[in-house]
Order: sequence, then C-alpha cells, then structure tokens
Amino acid sequence: MSIKLTLWLMLGIVFGFYVEIAPLLSLVLIVVLLPILYVVGKKQPREGIPYFEIATALLVMSLGTFSVGLTTYKTYPKFDIEEEHTWKLNVREVLKPNDFSHQYVVDVLAVDNEKAFGNLVLNLSKDPTSVSLRVDDELYVMDQAEAIRPPLNPHQFDYQTYLQKQGILHQIKSDDKSILFAECATKTLVGRAFNFREHIISKLKAYDFGTEELGVVEALLLGKRDDISESTYNNYVNAGAVHMLAVSGLHVGILLLILQFICSPLERLPKGKTLKTLLVIFLLWSYAFIAGLSPSIVRAVTMFSFLAYAMHLNRPTNSFNIIALSILFILLVKPLFLFQVGFQMSYAAVIAIVWIYPKLQRFWFPDNFLVRKVWQLLSVSASAQLGVLPISLFYFHQFPALFFVSNLLVIPFLGLILGLGILVIVLATLNLLPSFLVSSFNSIIYVMNSVIGWVAKQEGFLIKNIPFDSVQLLLGYFIAFALVIFLSKTSKRKLLVLFGGLVLFQSWLIWKSFQVSSTEKLILTHRSRNTILLHQTGPNLVVYANDTTNLGSIVNDFSVAERIQHIKLKPLQNSYKLGIKKLYVMDSLGLFPLEKEYDYVLLTQSPKVNLERLLASIQPKMVLADGSNYPSYVKRWEQTCAEKAIPFHHTGEKGFYVFENGTD
Repeated sequence: MSIKLTLWLMLGIVFGFYVEIAPLLSLVLIVVLLPILYVVGKKQPREGIPYFEIATALLVMSLGTFSVGLTTYKTYPKFDIEEEHTWKLNVREVLKPNDFSHQYVVDVLAVDNEKAFGNLVLNLSKDPTSVSLRVDDELYVMDQAEAIRPPLNPHQFDYQTYLQKQGILHQIKSDDKSILFAECATKTLVGRAFNFREHIISKLKAYDFGTEELGVVEALLLGKRDDISESTYNNYVNAGAVHMLAVSGLHVGILLLILQFICSPLERLPKGKTLKTLLVIFLLWSYAFIAGLSPSIVRAVTMFSFLAYAMHLNRPTNSFNIIALSILFILLVKPLFLFQVGFQMSYAAVIAIVWIYPKLQRFWFPDNFLVRKVWQLLSVSASAQLGVLPISLFYFHQFPALFFVSNLLVIPFLGLILGLGILVIVLATLNLLPSFLVSSFNSIIYVMNSVIGWVAKQEGFLIKNIPFDSVQLLLGYFIAFALVIFLSKTSKRKLLVLFGGLVLFQSWLIWKSFQVSSTEKLILTHRSRNTILLHQTGPNLVVYANDTTNLGSIVNDFSVAERIQHIKLKPLQNSYKLGIKKLYVMDSLGLFPLEKEYDYVLLTQSPKVNLERLLASIQPKMVLADGSNYPSYVKRWEQTCAEKAIPFHHTGEKGFYVFENGTD
C-alpha cells in the first residue's frame, strides 16, 4: 500500500509543479475528499468500481500538489521586483563558490521594511577582502533582483530550470560593500550544525594534512567539496567513484552497518533490539549534525533511518515498503527533492541493490570465503550501477567502464576510512589528535587518491559523449526491469516483453537518426570575445569561429544532444547563403559588402561602423550582435535599430539564434 501511495504522491508533485495549481485549491480538494474517503471507506463494496482506492489516490495527489504549492509560494509587496530595493535576507544554504563569486540560497524576510516571503540566490563578487557568509546570517542588501536567465547556447546546462526545480526564480548580484549585517539573528538547528562543521574543519586544518588529502577528507566525512581541486574531482568522476565524494547513501549505509555491529551487544538486554535501533538512529542523526545537516545528508540519513527500522523488524519482504515510506516522508516535507539528481540516483541505487543483489547471490554463492566476498562486492556494485545507469547516461552522458575496479579497490576499505575518519574528527575537536594518526590517515587518503587517479587515466575505458534523451531513459529502465524479471525466472512471455523493449529502444534510435539526417540549420551562439557559427547538415557539423581555441563547451554540448558524428573547424567567413536568404558578417574591419541585398547582418568584434549608413545601404530584415562586441556598442546599435524599426537580436540577452532552412 505504501508503494502505491508514494507513486500517487510523486504524480501529484509532478502535476502540481508543471500545472502550478494554487495551494488553496489543493487544500479545498483535500478538505472535500477527507469526508468522502471516510464515508466510502465504511461502505466499500466488495465488487465493482473501487471508489475507496480512487478517492485515496486523489487525496494523496492533492497532498502532493499542495506541498509543491507551499514550497514554491511567494508573497512580496506590490512592487517591481527587478528595481532596486532594500532586502532583508537570511542565509539558508551555502553553495559551492565559482571563480567569480560566492553563492548562497537565501530566504526573503522583508522588502523595504515590509514583510515578505520567498527565496532567491545571492551572488557576492569575490575579492581578497570579501567575507564568507554562514547559515543563519541575516543581512540587508540594497540592490535589484533579476530573473534567472535561460541558457544562452543550445543544449547548455539549464541553470534556470535547475533553480526553478528548487523553487527559486530570481537572483541578486551584489558585493560586500552593499550589504549590512543584522544584529541578533535567529539561530536554527541547521545553522548550528553548519557552524559546528566549520569549527571541525578549522580544527583539521591545524594539523599536518596534505592539501589534496584534506579536501577529500572534508568531502568524504563532512560533505564539503569546496576545497577539492578540479583535477582530483575529475579523477573521481572518470573513475566512476564520484559518489565517494558526497556524504550520501553509500556512506550512511556503511555507517549504519558499523553502528549495527558496534551496538549489537545491546540485544542481550531486555528490549535490547528496540534500544539498539533507537541508539543507531540517534547516532546516524548525530553524524548528520556533525556533517552540517545539508540536504543530501538529511535525505540519506532519513532513508537509512527507515531501513534501520526495517532491519529491526527483520522482515526482508518489507524492505520495499520501508523504502517507499521513507520516500513518502521526505517528499511530503521537501517535495522538490523529487527533481534533484542526487535524490533520484540514491533511491535508484538502493532499490536496485535491495531487488537485484539477493538474486545475484542466489545465482552463485561461492564456497571460498575470499571469492565470496569479492562476488558480494561486485554484486552490490553491479546492482547499484544497473539502477543508476539510465539516470547517469541521461544527465552526464558518460559511462566509466572500470567502475567495478575502483569500487573493488576502494569500497572494501571505505568502512575503515569512515570509522577512522570519525575518530580523527572527534580527537581533532578535542585537540587530542596524535601526529602518528594524522600521518597514517593522510597516507590512506593519499593511496586512495592514487588508486582513483590510476583508474581515471585508463581513458580507453571511459566512454564519453553518449547521446541519451528522456525517451531512452524510460525505455532503458523498462529494459532493465524486464531483463531482471526474465533472468529471475525465464519464460516465453517474459522474453517477449524484454524483446519488445529492445525493439522499441532500437526503433527510437532509428527514428532519431532519421530526424538528424533530415536536419540542416545554422546557429549563431553566444561566446565572450569570440564569434561561433554552427552549421549542421545531418550528422555533420561545421564550426565557423573567429578563435577556434575559445569554444568552451558549446560544440561538445551541441554535438552530444544532436548526435553529431563528424566535426570540422573552419575560419569565420564574411557571407553565408541560407537557402534563398543571405547573411553578412561584419568584423572589426568594418568593410561594407559589395552586394547590396542581405537579409541578415551580424556585427562581430566591435566594428567601428556607421550603422545608419549600413542599414540604408543594404536594408537588412534583421541585425544581430554576438558576445564579441563591446556592451556600449551593442546598446548604441540596438537604439539605432529601434529607431529604424528593424529587429535587433543580441545573443547576450536573448541567447542563440537559429537560421533554419533559410527562414527565421
């Protein structure tokens, strides 16, 4: 029953997020359905239409839409949000900084001294004197909010949608000079946990850990990845071991097993099993507090608290129901977790392990102890990988074929690393950490980094740039489900279902190939200090660029999404023919075209041109400017085009522009 309720809740969350139903309407529906559910429950007929099940499903869906509505609900005074105002903000979450700014998720407490409710992203520019904010800091900011912009290039990471799925629609860009800290800020449990974690990190930094090793320790034990170098992080990604750098299901699951073992003597006491379960859950949440109570840690500890209860019941058949209950509980409190990659991958891995691992053990159970342990580890890794593979391909478009090697070499020692790491944290906090333990733990982390680095260098086993869309995601899970069912107990019907899934998957690939083969378009992209035109003809792509060394990820993102097979780089030309239409590219030389009939004019590299004269000369239907131009020039050109009633497109504001089949 809990599985069905969870599925209906998830459907209600998806429906409420995309349809945007007002919370009041969902609440009214809940109030109406509750008495109906009570009456129907008493008079439920044994046969016929299942009114009770239908009413229950509608009620749970309404709860889902109501919870989404509450999460995304915002109230501001009646004003233009994108004008300058005095904002009173409370720091809710510290995000990983980028090269230019510190980033925070903040709650809006007031605007111009009027109470308000909402949340947004605060970006504070970096400088040598800038101060990092902490959770629970309250501050005043005099600035304007702006909408999160959609991606400026095709198939680029959609930061707008990413934040929207966290209930965030606006951001403020400011600096330290524009903020004023409020006095007597309210302290929350999350804020205290964050400060305690920062205190632990400051204690660890006082000891002689290596820079790379300390960064991994912070990520592995405390969930903070800010101090990991980009090269080390990429090694873990390429080795298929990036899950080790986030305190998530893997770490909390291992910690749960360690605590179960340590607390097992309590079972000898009267009601010892109950006492042990309560103590284990308490210790799990204590660890979550030490690690800063970040959303990923809270999610993982919540899930494994339910699993600890399932282990207490000692009824394996209840595992799926317990997992479903944990999902139900988490989504009722935080419904937008459903759209987070970490949430999806964590539960996909856990469900796959609970379902597939026992089947693999029944398939083969070696007598030799060492072989049996290796097989168990490989079974867990294979089960988890099968569970997350479609999601991983959909979001990251790569597959580390040597994932089982890194898991086999590292995961057996992860329990020791976690246990020893917690001891190191406790002793460091008490200023009792001996130097031999520092050097020993530092050496262990160094060896682990070296092993991961070696695996990551085997580039022949890292399959990158795999096209994988949402349809393939659904069909991939269908095939995986059908395969496990078929191998569990073979039959012709199950084989036909599996074969049908493979046929559908292959048919979709053929259809996508046909779509690609019939596609031709020219795209103007946005790139600072460069001009890039992408000309796609079927699976072939020609990249015209002013500077071929300054392409960023534009070409790679486009090639993966559009299933490009061949790429050529060519220097930028001054004119292009788009079917029956023509495009003229004017660069820094500012040369006028010899021909007088052009439909489009693209201004690049900040040409010093009299635009009025150019427009009068060739009378284009549209003027475009990309990211290679000075902003002051772009503003002047936009004003001139407005006076002449000619459409103007700036990629820095409106994003990329597609010329398709010779038409707009």
